[in-house]
Amino acid sequence: MTENTLRDKVAVVGGGEKNLGGLLSRTFAEAGAKVVVHYHSSESDAEQTVKAIQEAGGQAVAVQGDLTKVADVRRLFDTAVDTYGGADIAVNTTGMVLRKPILETTEEEYDRMFGINAKAAYFFIQEAGRRLNDHGKIISIGTSLLAAFTDGYSTYAGGKAPLEHFTRAAAKEFADRGISVNMVAPGPMDTPFFYGQETPERVEFHKSQAMGNQLTQIEDIVPIIRFLASEGWWFTGQTMFPNGGYTTR
Repeated sequence: MTENTLRDKVAVVGGGEKNLGGLLSRTFAEAGAKVVVHYHSSESDAEQTVKAIQEAGGQAVAVQGDLTKVADVRRLFDTAVDTYGGADIAVNTTGMVLRKPILETTEEEYDRMFGINAKAAYFFIQEAGRRLNDHGKIISIGTSLLAAFTDGYSTYAGGKAPLEHFTRAAAKEFADRGISVNMVAPGPMDTPFFYGQETPERVEFHKSQAMGNQLTQIEDIVPIIRFLASEGWWFTGQTMFPNGGYTTR
């Protein structure tokens, strides 16, 4: 068993500039980790997150990159090694959602959705497996639609579905170095990521499918990821569904 703390650990957070990733970056830093904050296009959010961490006495650096490009994934981990001497935790919160009927989905949309939700996740896990220190932690963000289903999300849920097998395979392949690999699959989260795809009526429907008639709160997901990144060393190859009992008819 390794020491169950984040103090002086180095965490690489894909999509670590805002929403779930931003809160996670700040939480890791508060617990004593040094954080590599990845962002794609939201430079101002990344700068604000890094500034907030530094002003609170923590250490963080922002790295821009398109994680659908393997070279950018490698550069992200290069930054962790070059800046802080290594990496211990890798969390990929990135993803893209599209609600569109199958009959209306274009080839370009399909390729983009699977690039962001599947390809980027695969090579993030690959590079983390190469670069993390022994007893590291790899965590991916999936979707509760892997356990429940509704219309319109074929390319989103379909693009996230491979992460379950990526997670299981990596858990076996990296086990000899004590690296755990898990996926957290929340219900629809109360972030702009979700609202851009839904009507007010469907928002209320999704709320009705979970305990307490509410969407998933990022504040309820971060502690689970923190647990997996520190105390949760015995969990590996697992998909966790913290979704308030979310289901669909």
